[in-house]
Order: sequence, then structure tokens, then C-alpha cells
Amino acid sequence: MSIADRLERLPFSSFHYRLLLLGGAGYCFDGLDGAILAFVMPALQHVWGLSMAQLGLLGSGAFFGYFIGALMAGAVADRWGRRSVMMWALACYCIGSLISALCVSWHSFVLARVLAGIGTGAESAIIAPYLSEFVPRRYRGIFTGALAGFFSFGFVAASLLGYALVPGSENGWRWAIGLTACPVAMLLWWRRALPESPRWLLSTGQGDVAHAVLCKIEKNIGVLSPSYETESVPSVKIPFAGQFVGLWSAQLRRVTAMSWVLWLAVTFSYYAFFSWLPTLLIARGFTITHSFGFSIAICVAQIPGYFSAGFCNEYFGRKTTIVTYLGAAVISAASMALVSSSTGILIAGILLSFFMNGTFAGVYAYTPEIFPTALRATGMGSASAIGRIGAIAAPLLIGALYPKAGFAGVFGMTALILLFGALSILVFGPSTVNRSLEEIESTY
Repeated sequence: MSIADRLERLPFSSFHYRLLLLGGAGYCFDGLDGAILAFVMPALQHVWGLSMAQLGLLGSGAFFGYFIGALMAGAVADRWGRRSVMMWALACYCIGSLISALCVSWHSFVLARVLAGIGTGAESAIIAPYLSEFVPRRYRGIFTGALAGFFSFGFVAASLLGYALVPGSENGWRWAIGLTACPVAMLLWWRRALPESPRWLLSTGQGDVAHAVLCKIEKNIGVLSPSYETESVPSVKIPFAGQFVGLWSAQLRRVTAMSWVLWLAVTFSYYAFFSWLPTLLIARGFTITHSFGFSIAICVAQIPGYFSAGFCNEYFGRKTTIVTYLGAAVISAASMALVSSSTGILIAGILLSFFMNGTFAGVYAYTPEIFPTALRATGMGSASAIGRIGAIAAPLLIGALYPKAGFAGVFGMTALILLFGALSILVFGPSTVNRSLEEIESTY
């Protein structure tokens, strides 16, 4: 049996649940880092006397780091392996978060957020392609969707930290950010628990090592290991520049362009909404306490959004799930622009949170599948990095747009951008449902 056949025959077991927990914990802290800034921005605006434009620049710092981290992590992981990238990424994120909590000026805070963002961007770009390579096709959609669902726990934790700590004291924002650095203890856990991807090892000519890794997995879950003869899979060693050029080969340029447009639209809208949510609600007339309370309810809606889409990934396909959830998000964003009552804003915000995060559950499952193993992390990392351009632009653009177009203008623009993302995958996205990674790769 080939390495791929052996991976495909594995039953879903405690091994996969452990992968889900370890990878999900990383996404949880990624979400925590991305969301906590939204809850400390009102305090930082007061402490340092920032204008809306300066506040937008402050919000974009982490996303600039995300862009660098995501872009480089994919190329490094395809060349030297997935496992070590995640551990170094988490260390970089923790150091940046600790420095952020100690900053005394907004300029140094921006630089610290860039450092933390490099770690967060690298980690978030590599977890899905890495862990999806262990999972059989019959479970891959729901597994990766549930994996991305851990983002929502980070957002909920950030909203609770912000609600409990930020309004209470002048330095509450420091405690809130400092506590996001706690996952540094996970580094040793990850080092001990996570094996390297057998599919990646095979693609780099390390078939015997892949066999040894897979034998340990099979032994742990009680599956008999078959005899193994070294597979004649040529070692793929592509230069860094060649990895990015390969994404635009004749076989891959269509899916690469589609994935970039999709990630740009969804990530821009996501961070336009969540980065500014408490601040926009306060500007709308809500008190800081009511703003944070509404934000908690809206963030909690992420949890069923992610996990419902995870199930839909498997039963209806990733493409169908993404298009459906994006369409519902368009309607929710348009409703957010049109309603005026506090109840209407809350309901529209909850629905937008539900469907936009459900979209991400589909996107994180879909993107690694459409790229071959030798370029899987590069493809995922580059798409995620392009998405971070949207995240960089969102705080700046919203800071400039809100004084002119108001609350309705912000969410009207969000609806249009989400619609553009839905059309891109509807027209150009291939179907991956019930196909192994090798079957998808063979079509290119």
C-alpha cells in the first residue's frame, strides 16, 4: 500500500482528535490575538489621544505582520517541513504580545503588533494544510472546518477579557494583551506530540521516514502496518522563487487567482467588521459597556457559525458551503447598513458574524485541497497573505470612510465586497468534495 492509501484507510481516532485539539488551540490563540485589539482600541485612543486615522494605522500593524508571516511560512514549510514552522511562529507571537503590553507609546505598540502578527500569520497559514494531510477524504472537510472553528473561542475569550479588564482600570488594556501571551507553554507540548506530515516527507524523497512516522500512527490506533517498499516518488526541491512562480503555472493559475480574490474579499470584510466593532458601536451612541456587551453576543455567534459550516463542508461540499454562507453574509451586512434600532443592529450583527465565520470554516478546508502537496503550504500561505492585505486595508479604510459615509456606508461596502468574493468561487472554483488530495492533484 502507498503512503497515501494508508492515510486514506485510517479510521478517525484519538490521534485525529489530538491533532484537532493541538491545531485548534493554535487557532484559538490566533483568534484571541486578532480580536483583543478591537477591545483595547477605545482605551488606547483615550490614553494616547489618537485620531481615527492613527487608530486605523494602529489596527493595521498586526495585519502587516500577518502578511509577512503567512507569505514566508508557506514557502518555508514546503521546503523544510510543517512542524517546526508552527512552533517558531507561536514563540514569535508570544514575544510580540508581551512587548505590546509594556509599550508606552503608540509607535512602539504598532511595531510590537507587527512582530506578534508575523507569528500569528505564519501559524494560521500553516496549521490547516499541515493537519489536513493526515486526514482521510471522508473526514477532511468536517475536520478542517472544526479546526477553523477554534478561532471563535479566541474571539469569545477576547471579548470576555476586554469586557472584564479594559473598562476597569487605566492599565486594564495591558493586562488583557499580556494574558494573550500565555500559550508559550504549548511549545513543549507541540514539540512532543506532533509528527511531521508523511505526505510532505514522501514528496521530498523521504519515503522511509514517512513510513516510520505512519507506522507509529497505525500502532497507536491499532491498525496493522503493511509491508513497505520505497515508493518511486521523485524528490521535489523547488527554489523559493520557483515556489511562488509555480502557483502561476498554466495548471494552477486559475485556482491561485480565485483563492486570492476569495481570501481578499472575506478577510477584508471580516476585519472591517470585527476590528472596529466596539469602536463603531460607541460612535453610534452606545456606551462602552453596552458596546462590549453587544460585541460579546456577536462574537459568541461565531461558534455555531464555524461548526455548522464544518458539517456542511462534508455533506454539501466546500464550494457550495462557501457560496451559501457568503450569500447569507451579504444579506446580513446589507441589513446592518439599513437598520437603525439597537435590537436590529444586534440581530444583524449576530447573523453577519454567524455566516462570515461559517465562510471561513469552508475557506480553511477548501484552500489547502486545491494545491498539490509540493506547493500546498505555499498556496495556502500566499492566499492567506493576500487576504491580510485586506486586513491591513480594512482598519485604514474604515477609519477614513466612517466620518464621510457613516455606519450605513461601512456595511454597505462590506456587503458589496462579500458579493464579489462569492461570485469568484461560484464561477472559477473547482469542486473537491469526496476526493483524496492525490485525486485532486492529478487533475492539474
